[in-house]
Amino acid sequence: MNILLWHVHGSWTTSFVQGKHRYLVPVNDARDEWGRGRARTFDWPDSVEEMPLDHIRDIDVAIAQRPDELDLIPPHVPVIYVEHNTPKGDVPHSRHPLADRDDVIIAHVTDFNDLFWDCGATRTTVIEHGIVEPKARWTGELERLAIVTNEPVRRGRVTGTDLFPRFTRVAPVDVFGMGVTGLDGVTVHDDPPQHVMHAEVAKRRAYLHLCRWTSLGLSLIEAMQMGMPVLALATTEAVAAVPPDAGVLATRADTLVEAAQWLMDEPDEAARLGARARQVALTRYGLDRFLADWDRLLEEQTCASR
Repeated sequence: MNILLWHVHGSWTTSFVQGKHRYLVPVNDARDEWGRGRARTFDWPDSVEEMPLDHIRDIDVAIAQRPDELDLIPPHVPVIYVEHNTPKGDVPHSRHPLADRDDVIIAHVTDFNDLFWDCGATRTTVIEHGIVEPKARWTGELERLAIVTNEPVRRGRVTGTDLFPRFTRVAPVDVFGMGVTGLDGVTVHDDPPQHVMHAEVAKRRAYLHLCRWTSLGLSLIEAMQMGMPVLALATTEAVAAVPPDAGVLATRADTLVEAAQWLMDEPDEAARLGARARQVALTRYGLDRFLADWDRLLEEQTCASR
């Protein structure tokens, strides 16, 4: 089928477009947030076609990821809204912007999101992440810590940026992602191509996931599939994604600092945790399961609109 979607979340889209469909992605001259077109730092198949929005025809279903996209989708096209994010503001009472609608289904990417968003009468489902397995494999040869996050300077406490310095007492910290320039006390790698980033991250002894309030970072799953031991704040969906024998989770930051020192001192223990992390992530967050779940939902939505 022909699927309209905007290039919003490159990592998630990279997995989504591995399916059997034709993916129509709007592009404009500015290649701004409403017309980024094909990814330039991710590997997308030829089935992803970029074109101006007003040239896109014969849409079978649309994937929306921001409320404003709904006004750009032609009438009578079935819509699935993917909710990537945790709610903001008064969290226990957060109403989803698409609450109480009967013309859309909200597909949450985690059960945590489904639990915390108040979607009213709008139908919801959960399709957990699945990723393209990284080619890199963990070696842990460098006694350094890796973090992958976007815009940690702007997002601050959300991404746990204030916690980064605590870990530099144990080992040098490398931060990879978009908008990392401006961080002090750490080594930054600003927006490298995905395959380059994977190869470099895999050399570090352990992966740090310090987000206080996020859905579930795909970079965490990627690190696990590469066989990395992970140290994560026990918040949001991370507590379900990382079992105790695959990493160390805690709400006390100093516990994670102590665990980082342990992994620096005990590389065999790091390897043990990483091997389990890889096994868990391949099983739970495999690409085949992800695409099969999406095919079922896409077929259901298109059939219901006929």
